[in-house]
Amino acid sequence: MVEEAGGEALFVHTNVARFEEVEAAVDRAVEAYGSLNVMFNNAGTGHYAPLLDHEPGDYERVVRVNQFGVYHGILAAGRKMRDLGVAGTIVNTASVYSFYATPGVFGYHAAKGAVKIMTQAAALELAPFGIRVVGVAPGAVDTPIIQGYKDMGMNDLLANAQMRRRIIAPEAIADVVALLCTDEADAINGSVVMADDGNAEFK
Repeated sequence: MVEEAGGEALFVHTNVARFEEVEAAVDRAVEAYGSLNVMFNNAGTGHYAPLLDHEPGDYERVVRVNQFGVYHGILAAGRKMRDLGVAGTIVNTASVYSFYATPGVFGYHAAKGAVKIMTQAAALELAPFGIRVVGVAPGAVDTPIIQGYKDMGMNDLLANAQMRRRIIAPEAIADVVALLCTDEADAINGSVVMADDGNAEFK
């Protein structure tokens, strides 16, 4: 799709739960394009079940992708930007679930809560290198991660969680992320920007 729009793109199959694969993807990007200016840690997965029905493996899988994956991305990109002398931007996908609790997604809450504080801590440590670290916290976004909820007939419930009573389009989140990576957002650092159509304020 990027190429069809006239841009350049490179795909590197990566399991974000494995640091060496994330590091290899970063190296490949620099090899192909000569620098690394932006890292967007966006991979995510979920598992819905009441807490006492969880299995440890379910929790571990969600945390390894949503929390460890962000950590791996911060570490690999931060090291590369430092070594290249690039004042880049690292964007992490948090969630409204970083800020309030709901039933059935214990592992997701744990991981996204960690992403919030990791964003703050990484911003503090990487600031001396000119690297900004910011987060974005979506509400209910129309991506495959909510398909399970849709299958359970919860589409209206998800839509009504936003102030304008609609599920957020992925492009709306992409626009926020793109803005955060521009010079116009230079003053935003260590913050998690709410991109939730009022979801968290509506509780």
